[in-house]
Amino acid sequence: MSDHLKPIVEALVFASPEPITLKTIYKLLDGEPKEDVDAALAAVRADYDRPGGLQIVEVAGGYQLTTKPELHEWVRKLFHERTTSKLSVQSLETLAVIAYKQPVTRSQVASIRAVNVDSVVRTLLARGLITELFADSETGAINYGTTDALLQNLGINSLDELPPISPLLDDGADGFDEGTIR
Repeated sequence: MSDHLKPIVEALVFASPEPITLKTIYKLLDGEPKEDVDAALAAVRADYDRPGGLQIVEVAGGYQLTTKPELHEWVRKLFHERTTSKLSVQSLETLAVIAYKQPVTRSQVASIRAVNVDSVVRTLLARGLITELFADSETGAINYGTTDALLQNLGINSLDELPPISPLLDDGADGFDEGTIR
């Protein structure tokens, strides 16, 4: 590994406002052997794998510098719990349906939850936790899915890391096929 790559990779991970993908790092370091870039990233990750306040995590398909979980309460105090409010139970339920059943339309979500979800879907869209994936070619209904922002908030790399749906809750009665998580 070229010694000059390690501080560059560390700076890119630090400066990126969202998880930076390996593909992006390769593109930014065009001309450098991928093996050297991989080695530099591994070395930077190893540097942060020690006692201290920061860590480099793999999340949402990329790498991000974060505070260690055991220190989140201290950081929270710094920001005075920010002004962002927590999601309501209705929002969490709707988000779970979308995460497990995506792509899914608003009417399908409403059918599963047996309530009107229009305002909840607008809230989740505004917070960047879900997105409009595509419009159905026959009905024009918008299909929704989750975003990388949700993965970041959950601290996971993909939806495959979500716990499985209980067989008792997913009896197929809602008309969806299993295995639709993307």
